[in-house]
Amino acid sequence: MGNQPRLDVSGRPVALRDIDLERFFRPKSVAVIGASDTSARPNTAMWRKIRDWGEAWGATVHPVNPNRDTIDGVPSFDSVADVPGDLDLAVILVGQAVEAFEAVLEKKPAFAVIFAAGFAEVGPEGEELQARLEGLVAEGDTHLLGPNTNLNAFEVYPEGNPGRALALITQSGHQGRPIFQAQDLGLNMSHWAPTGNEVDLEFADFARYFADLPDVGVIAAYVEGFKNGRSFMLAADHAARQGKPLVIVKVGRTDEGRSMAKSHTGHLTGSDAVVSAAFRQFGVIRVDGLDELQDTSMMLARAAPPRGPGPSGRSERKPGVCIYAISGGTGAHMADMAAAAGLRLPDLTPATQKKLHQWIPTYLRVSNPVDNGGAPSADERGPKILDAIINDPNVDLVICPITGALASMSLPLARDLVAAQQKTHKPICVIWGSPTSDGEAYTEVLLKSNLPVFRTFSNCVGAVKAYFDYHEFLGRYRSPFEKPVLRRSAVAGGVDALLATPGAMSEWRSKEVLTAYGIPVTRDTLVTSSAEAARAAAKTGFPVVLKASSPDLLHKSDLGLVRVGLSSAGEVKRAYGELMDTVAEKAPRAQVEGVIVSEMVEGGVECVVGVSQDDLFGPTIMFGLGGIFVEVLHDVTFRVPPFDRAEAGRMIREVQGFPLLAGARGRAKADLGALVDVILKVQRLALDHAGSLAELDINPLVVRTKGAVALDALVVAR
Repeated sequence: MGNQPRLDVSGRPVALRDIDLERFFRPKSVAVIGASDTSARPNTAMWRKIRDWGEAWGATVHPVNPNRDTIDGVPSFDSVADVPGDLDLAVILVGQAVEAFEAVLEKKPAFAVIFAAGFAEVGPEGEELQARLEGLVAEGDTHLLGPNTNLNAFEVYPEGNPGRALALITQSGHQGRPIFQAQDLGLNMSHWAPTGNEVDLEFADFARYFADLPDVGVIAAYVEGFKNGRSFMLAADHAARQGKPLVIVKVGRTDEGRSMAKSHTGHLTGSDAVVSAAFRQFGVIRVDGLDELQDTSMMLARAAPPRGPGPSGRSERKPGVCIYAISGGTGAHMADMAAAAGLRLPDLTPATQKKLHQWIPTYLRVSNPVDNGGAPSADERGPKILDAIINDPNVDLVICPITGALASMSLPLARDLVAAQQKTHKPICVIWGSPTSDGEAYTEVLLKSNLPVFRTFSNCVGAVKAYFDYHEFLGRYRSPFEKPVLRRSAVAGGVDALLATPGAMSEWRSKEVLTAYGIPVTRDTLVTSSAEAARAAAKTGFPVVLKASSPDLLHKSDLGLVRVGLSSAGEVKRAYGELMDTVAEKAPRAQVEGVIVSEMVEGGVECVVGVSQDDLFGPTIMFGLGGIFVEVLHDVTFRVPPFDRAEAGRMIREVQGFPLLAGARGRAKADLGALVDVILKVQRLALDHAGSLAELDINPLVVRTKGAVALDALVVAR
């Protein structure tokens, strides 16, 4: 369907497909196949829902049912072919959905929806049925939503809720229901795309469309698995370039979650660590609960972007948060949670503190948190206190927890907060902490305002951190798809022969691959006799390392096939004989190329750089520190190509062991520039050979004060 996409060197698209989803959400002509007006039938309720939705947008909605002349007084057609004129949307409610879709294709509507389940989510038989559906979509001119979806795309939204709108994408209609219901709490919502099994229309299509809508402020999603890793990346990139945050609940963190996700929608969920890394790479905000999804999305939709450095002119400082409370205990609790999350709580300036003590007793703290003691909230002092806090140059955002204990304090405080927000671009976040939700301050003042309003401390802290993190990301983001890599590098052809034979390569052959891409390796010589080994060692310079080289011996140290610190020709000759004897004893069938005589590298920080093939994203780059950090602590991180030098630097800084590279406790600082160079060269190798490189493991890569060198390597060809 449509033109062939432009592909990069790895064979993946570099642009999203262009689909006019306006015709889906605002159609002029709609056909409902299986419409009914029989009492208590599900199709009756669904028909009426679609009819009311279509009429709200001025669409003509046609029922299709050969057993009725009219449905709810509307003329019914025997088949979709009988519907007059062009058709924008066909909604299929009948059980024989594939057959109905075949009939729909002859009418050539722009879009169709299949409500029915029973496809890939139920097992092999359903997968076969879904494959048939995919074939029909590929051959036709109609884009399909579903199957195994619901009708939440056809909701009518109330007007008047404050803030920019939230657009919702879910792969489970039930999981979107709490977000939809949050409109009762003032959440402004404009669209809902329940994508189901994503035979055709997928997350990326809707994310792109929503990102381009001027009234949409944030895109929220519940995702069980992405249909395609590259299309997700392109959609996230598009949203970032439009300045539209993506907030996502992504299930599949655990084996149990991944199993359920596959059974429910038939998606491949991909490695969760890689998904999380891709989220960080493209500024996607990941949350765990639907309540967090609601609150974080609301925060990003309502709060204006930060305006850069304040009057202090400190452009490099972290944003400052001020806690303002009517209770010292509440303020302390809030401050503790905020600081633990990494938010900065700076002291207010001495001038501001002096001003605050005009209205707040001197025995109460006003540095940050600010405790007003309660009484000033109920009189003319309240607005003055808020003005002073907001105007402090160290403050970029205010959090005000309200316990709701006394209406005499809560109501005027709520009103003052709403009024204060009208005078500043700095966000004011309010937490209604009372267990009751019928107070006037909450229902009539806060919920009807444009303030970000929360019910829990933790959700407020998480949303504020997401707000600052997202806008920091946005300020530095550069799209990796602006200049895609379309051609293989000049050295790629020389490596093709090395990767032509499937399976693992020896260390010697693996290092040849690295050398072709300019990745520094140790000075090595491959020898086949003890005399050659002694001559090579003398030429290299003592001390040296000896290692057996074989594609069948991947864990040489475990088998005792490495000798280090050899300082004389005699030691080298003896070590050579011992290595060959060990191979004969422990791996008699191994194909041995010989023994590598290698320079002895000392000092530096041992790291690991690798390539794996992710089911969802394809070539994926891994980085971590060596030794216990990777073997026991699994302290590694990932990035999905393409990414630039700055992103590689952020990748390095993510691992817990980074202080060892940065010179912790008097250690010499490692050459981070050289490490970044290696990561980028590994990325290029992975892109050039996406179809033939299965795995790459450089372990260890020693990063020294100047330069980096690969001590060992393993390449596995597909």
